[in-house]
Formats: sequence, structure tokens, C-alpha cells
Amino acid sequence: MKLDILAIGAHPDDVELGCGATIAKEINSGKKVGILDLTKGELGTRGSAEIREKEAKDAAEILKVDVRENLGFADGFFKNDKTNQLEIIKIIRKYKPEIVLCNAIDDRHIDHGKGSKLVSDACFLSGLIKIETQLNNKLQDAWRPKQVYHYIQWKNIEPDFVVDVSDFIDIKIKAVKAYSSQFYNPESKEPISPITSKNFFDSIEYRAKDLGRLIGTDFAEGFTTERYVAIKSFDNLI
Repeated sequence: MKLDILAIGAHPDDVELGCGATIAKEINSGKKVGILDLTKGELGTRGSAEIREKEAKDAAEILKVDVRENLGFADGFFKNDKTNQLEIIKIIRKYKPEIVLCNAIDDRHIDHGKGSKLVSDACFLSGLIKIETQLNNKLQDAWRPKQVYHYIQWKNIEPDFVVDVSDFIDIKIKAVKAYSSQFYNPESKEPISPITSKNFFDSIEYRAKDLGRLIGTDFAEGFTTERYVAIKSFDNLI
């Protein structure tokens, strides 16, 4: 299966939090979209890898993505090295996405910045024909995505561009809520963390609302780029 967009996150829920509404919008327009999680989030303060796996499946169904895979890298300890790069290259060559969305380049959680650079490097290396990979005992063709964009996470990084997601913010919030073990729950007896506060959960909406305000819409999601964003004409702008 060829994908138009592959959204990659260090942990299950990164993609939903960072670009869930954008994914929902692209799927609604007919694009084929997949999600790749690098780890199972086994070091999360709340829940477990098994719980997160079910939650990720439920969130994928809410977003209606075409496929979701998990590479099972070590949460907190994965490295940007040849072994992990090759595993991501295999996925990129398997699905041949035009666009890859990945973690913020700099963020509170160390896995986010690491995951961002790991994915970016793998996207470049995936286009080199002398790097050989196999899938199901068959040699894969080289493939390099046309664009790599980084969604915004904990830190309020200034975006290079924003996407109007006014009609899809409700789907994003529903997908995030699928991770019931991770976020605000006043009845939970598990330890508290920065992402379990009501303020954090409310920020999903108010940060999107603020970005929307800046572009004259109700809600928006922001992204940073590795190179200039080009447009075919001014008609592409809103």
C-alpha cells in the first residue's frame, strides 16, 4: 500500500496530540494516511505498554488511518543509530509516503527531539540506492519523501506554517481521549505527571484556538519545516 502521508511519533499519542486534526482533515479529503510509533510508551508514568497498544488501536480507528505500526524501540533509550535508521527506512520504503510528519525538533521529552532527528535522517538515507533493505525477503526500492514536517508538542515553538483544522478539532480531541490512561482523570489513583493535569488537556483546544485566531479561523495546527515551503500560486493561501 502506498501512503500519501506517514505520521511518525516517538510514543503512541504523540501523533494524535501533535497533528491529529490535520490527519483527520487529509483523510477526509481522500488521502491515504498511516501512523508509525517508534516505542510502546512503556516508561509512561501511567498505564502500561499493553494498555497503550489498545488505546493506540482505538485512536487509529477514530482517525480512520489506513495503517498503524509500532517498531518497539526502547522507550527513553532508543538512539539515532544505523540499526534504528534501517528499521525506519524499511517502513518508508514499504509505504512510500510523499510527506512525513514527525516529532518536534526540540521539546520537553528527550525522545521527541531524538525521534525527530532519527526520522529526518532516515528519510534522507531512504533515498540512497546503495543502502539495501529487504521486506519479506524482497529487495526494496529506494524512496525519499518529498517533505518532512515537524508538528508542535509541549513547547510553544513558532510554526513555519499552520493548517486550518476548524472542522476536525473534535475528531482530534476524541482520538486523544482514547488514551484514557494517560491524561486528566480526577478519579485516577496513579501518579501525577505534567500531562495528567486538566490544564494540559485543555491546552489541546486553547492552543489550537490561538493558532486559529492568528490566521482568522477557529482552530489550527502548526508545523515547522526543514526547507522553504513553496506554493504554486497565491490561490493556495487562505
